[in-house]
Amino acid sequence: MDEAAGEVAGSAAEASAVAIPVAVDSAVLAVAIPVAGEQAVTGKTQQQAEALLTDLAARLKTAFGERLVSLILYGSASMGDRLDQMSDLNVLCVLDRITTDELAKSEPAFRWWLERGNPSPLLLTADEVRTSADCFPMEYHDMREHRRVLAGVDVIENLVVDNTAYRTQVEHQLRSKQIRLRQKSAELLTQADRLQKLLTHSVSTFCVLGRHALILSGRDPRFKKTEVVGALETAIGRKLETFQAILAVRETGKLAAGQTAKSLLDNYLIEIDALVRFVDGLGK
Repeated sequence: MDEAAGEVAGSAAEASAVAIPVAVDSAVLAVAIPVAGEQAVTGKTQQQAEALLTDLAARLKTAFGERLVSLILYGSASMGDRLDQMSDLNVLCVLDRITTDELAKSEPAFRWWLERGNPSPLLLTADEVRTSADCFPMEYHDMREHRRVLAGVDVIENLVVDNTAYRTQVEHQLRSKQIRLRQKSAELLTQADRLQKLLTHSVSTFCVLGRHALILSGRDPRFKKTEVVGALETAIGRKLETFQAILAVRETGKLAAGQTAKSLLDNYLIEIDALVRFVDGLGK
């Protein structure tokens, strides 16, 4: 992933990743968690992804033994939709304790995982999972909807998510990503290829946050990006044609006739602002 694009998009979750260092696409815990119904991993086939997950689980079982409480795949890769080739493998690793000893034991497996192009696993204790549901409502909402237990027990199944700070978290993430998109776009306006990459990677994060906007407004969540955008158009009361256009570029890798990355950016910023105002209005 292009460095500039990665700073805005993160992983599927980077929307979540900002919250808890969770992979948009998941996203949001990669909010991405996380996030929705997409393919399994950036640049990997489903078979390759499954092999990596099996290998990771074996390495962590060997490293931690009985201290490994749970290993969970969450986000796009856990949802079974194979249309999107750009989703990450987001993994939650839960131990019964985390000291420097556990960190040292995790290093070889985590380094191996990162060297294969995957986002860092989330490393939490079982107690932290139980007590952080009020801090990361986006991430845990997504995990409750879509996850796959790779090892150990399902620590998410009976988790009660506290929604007290939910709307505030969604708005904070939206405004933070909006500001970051402006900053990175200002650096790339004369670099069309990199600007295009920035748009196609960032749209995943905004779709993750858009899904949570739908939930906040009392609507059913959507998980495929095009469905999220369609539902948002109804909720907000305006077309989000540039979101749809960028999703098309994301899928094909090509701009449509007459499109430029800069022209897409112009309207993309307007549509993102409409989404931010919609979420802000839910708190009034």
